[in-house]
Amino acid sequence: MKLKIWEWALITSLVLTATVGTAAGADSKELSDKLIRLHVVANSDSDADQSLKLKVRDAVLEKLRPALEGAGDRQAARTVLEDRLGEIEDTARAVINAEGRDYGVRATLCRESFPTTEYDDFALPAGEYLSLRVTIGEGAGHNWWCVVFPPICDSGVIDSSASAAIGLTEDQIKLVTGDSGGYVVRFRVMELWGKLMGLFGR
Repeated sequence: MKLKIWEWALITSLVLTATVGTAAGADSKELSDKLIRLHVVANSDSDADQSLKLKVRDAVLEKLRPALEGAGDRQAARTVLEDRLGEIEDTARAVINAEGRDYGVRATLCRESFPTTEYDDFALPAGEYLSLRVTIGEGAGHNWWCVVFPPICDSGVIDSSASAAIGLTEDQIKLVTGDSGGYVVRFRVMELWGKLMGLFGR
């Protein structure tokens, strides 16, 4: 049976997606195993709650910055965060109360799935990451996420020397900063491949 042009195009696209997705997926897994994301979830999508979310974010980052400075790898950073979950909640609660709200707040360390995320000077691939999740009130609003370890949320850029110090390879740093070229497209392919595998139950 002779295939039509669009059928050939579809087959070619699937083969390319599988090839790139499989290889890139391995890179993504290795990268995600070295990072800890920060995930702050707002009470609601009201302007006040969204503004409060960002104030909580800033306070949490400020609280954690000195504590994480001496963490040499993700496991050390994880221990620091586990030991300070109560302090993180207290910090967030102080901000919430100062803004005249009485929302509850919960800080947890868990594994979460994140989509491909683009920042000013770098991007991170979709995947499952260890996450410091701070949920405000009902946790029904839009969320905010970045990376708490290594601490790049404040500057919005990847510091190559700091990243190398905690075990990111030169190729991984190039991957997320875009120095390798076409990184966002590559991340999107990885995300698509993951969704395709999910459809087929793999």
